[in-house]
Amino acid sequence: MTSIRDRLYSRLQEPLPGIESQLRLAHPDRIKNVRELKIPDNARISSVLVLLYPGDAEVHFPLIVRPDYPGVHSGQVGLPGGKQEPEDSSLSATALRETHEEVGIHPDSIELLGPLTPLYIPPSGFLVHPFVGWLDRSPEFAIDPAEVASLFEVSVSRLLDPNAVSEERIRLQSGLQLTTPAFRFDDRIVWGATAMILSEFGEVWRQALDPTQ
Repeated sequence: MTSIRDRLYSRLQEPLPGIESQLRLAHPDRIKNVRELKIPDNARISSVLVLLYPGDAEVHFPLIVRPDYPGVHSGQVGLPGGKQEPEDSSLSATALRETHEEVGIHPDSIELLGPLTPLYIPPSGFLVHPFVGWLDRSPEFAIDPAEVASLFEVSVSRLLDPNAVSEERIRLQSGLQLTTPAFRFDDRIVWGATAMILSEFGEVWRQALDPTQ
């Protein structure tokens, strides 16, 4: 029987669901503007990792909470990852290095399964390249408090639960408020680029299990 890891790997080598699956968790203004959005030549490059691993008879992945700081992503929930550095040999190397620095998982223990669709974030000017990785066993995390305030784990089955998606009122650092689709995991709200990336990942997972979807 083919494992979910093998099915995911195979699915990630094919054309991705892309922007349409990302937009299911996008703010309405983003939906209106994204198709005409031109990514600037000076966009900053970053990579993030959806890190999958077994645990309690299910597959899980970690999400991190950023510390409070003077920036557009202060206090937000995100995936491990960050800015590409000159020493990084590739976009996936950036995701692996940042995951090691932020949550303590060594790159040698992670098997890269493939990329998801890049996503440009206008408020920060980053072009984010998401990747999916696999660990054979449940990890012991060691977070860097300078970059990560806390970490929590989510099962893929919970991500796929339609009840995990809701309309949430978000207060921005500027003081403005907006209402947007988001994932809610207990008291944690996942919105914006991270929610859009996870929306596409969820679609990839479904298609890996059932290619007719």
